[in-house]
Amino acid sequence: MIKNSALASLVVLCWTSSLSAQTIYPIDRAEILAGAQFDFKVELPGLVDPAKLKVTVNGADYAGAFGRSGTFIEREDGKDQSALILRDVTLTKPGSVAVEVSDGTRQRSVTWTVYDTGPRKAKNVILFIGDGMSPAHRIAARILSKGIAEGKSRGKLAIDDMPHMALVATAGSDSIITDSANSASAYATGHKSAVNALGVYADRSLSAFDDPKVETITSLAKRRLGMAIGIVTNTEVEDATPAAMVAHTRRRAAYDEIVEQLFAAKPDVLMGGGSANFLPKSAAGSKRKDETDYVAKFRDAGYQVATTAGELSVSAAKPETSKLLGLFATGNMDGVLDRKFLKGGGVKKFPEQPDLTEQVQAALSILAKNENGFFLMVESGMIDKYAHLLDMERAVYDTIMLDNAVRQTREWARARGEDTLILVAADHNHPNSLVGTVNDDMGTAPNVPLRERVGVYDKAGFPNYPAADAEGYPSRVDVSRRLAIFSASLPDHYETFRPKLDNPNEPTVKAGDDGTFKANDKYKDVPGAVLRPGNLSAMIGASVHSGEDVILTATGPGSERVQGSMDNTEVFRVIADALGLAAAQ
Repeated sequence: MIKNSALASLVVLCWTSSLSAQTIYPIDRAEILAGAQFDFKVELPGLVDPAKLKVTVNGADYAGAFGRSGTFIEREDGKDQSALILRDVTLTKPGSVAVEVSDGTRQRSVTWTVYDTGPRKAKNVILFIGDGMSPAHRIAARILSKGIAEGKSRGKLAIDDMPHMALVATAGSDSIITDSANSASAYATGHKSAVNALGVYADRSLSAFDDPKVETITSLAKRRLGMAIGIVTNTEVEDATPAAMVAHTRRRAAYDEIVEQLFAAKPDVLMGGGSANFLPKSAAGSKRKDETDYVAKFRDAGYQVATTAGELSVSAAKPETSKLLGLFATGNMDGVLDRKFLKGGGVKKFPEQPDLTEQVQAALSILAKNENGFFLMVESGMIDKYAHLLDMERAVYDTIMLDNAVRQTREWARARGEDTLILVAADHNHPNSLVGTVNDDMGTAPNVPLRERVGVYDKAGFPNYPAADAEGYPSRVDVSRRLAIFSASLPDHYETFRPKLDNPNEPTVKAGDDGTFKANDKYKDVPGAVLRPGNLSAMIGASVHSGEDVILTATGPGSERVQGSMDNTEVFRVIADALGLAAAQ
């Protein structure tokens, strides 16, 4: 048995050895699509004599394997640390790849797997992402939109009624808890990444834009097959999930630069909010730091530009429309509960925002004109924003909206003869649970505190929302027996046990200039409100993500690969295989 002191010494030794070893990108156990482009980088912990540096790939000099030598950086960022980098390399032969690095003193090795694909199966691929969509959101959406009686749902969601299903692990390269940037990047590239990073391995360099890049599915589909590309969201188009489809940066908040990268990539269809970073600095509502007008640049590049639902409909109906930019709000678009029912949020400022179903319908009509097929990513992104704000009703209504978009797309695919792979997934989870109901109708006990009205087990019964309309939405959420969905990650806040009918929930406000948050006194005097001390740092003013697996469902050619337990990087592989991307080289 190892004594405590000896064990501690062993841990320190292993930790020190790890720190002093070289870092190699792509990282150990990376899976690489044959022919996909990536950047190869070796970070050395100190100054190294290039004459002593030896880098081999399967035992041969790396320059032979990659076709050329890399750039040796004697002092990266002016520090006593050397590096070797080689941009845009490919490996075309499937199999195991062993990379070994030695500087004469230290050595490190990693193993990659290069994989092939079979022939192309699907003409089109549509990836639906419910950002932050937890199982609780899906179940609540089913109950509200389909109804439930005597324990049985009266119908199925389109996102659930699919022949193939898997649980998908979401951890990133730096943490068991992912954000939308690296989780969406895993779907888009097949590589792990770090929190806040898009399409890159987050390295040690100071710049947020020189990190080792990995090629995205949109680049591959366009470069290899000449496919059309679509990106549709109801968040800002620069936000993490849509940006991950094309962008390369470890700083997801670099909106100006992400807009530049979106323009450089030129997806055929780009729709969502976020016009503030497209407008020149001097324009009203702009958040850009320069005077570049990217709306004008897109228009000059041949794009139809739409800013309202009406303009979207007109543009999509034009036979000559092959490229479309739709920007329907300066920031995030509003969710369906505000747009269709409550008129809160930004609806007064932007009253003609299209529904996600309208956006998808327009995208399909434009992208389907490409004879080589298309790749389309559709995000119902406000599910996540509302879950962060503990605004469960709005999150559930936007889950129903996502389901409507999937349903119409499946009908579109059936009419075409099922030539389209359709995938529906969350990018990460929120720690939300459906635990019962909140019962305001207590009969002879009207003064029972709301906290005591949370019914569990047999006391939960069933909610009494009105029957849903044709789109699956009950007309009211402020009923007397509501679903009780609570989060396991909490800032200090006042729990009101009631839906917010004026505007989206604001559980916290800034406490001062020190970056801390406090419970929002706006809800302090709501009847039945309870101050809930949070389990999060005061530096965090909202609920946070959780690390559970997410649900992936699929239908169409290539969907049979979706089964059992998968990693999020394997979703990329499902898409690559369905499109035969390696076979197309």
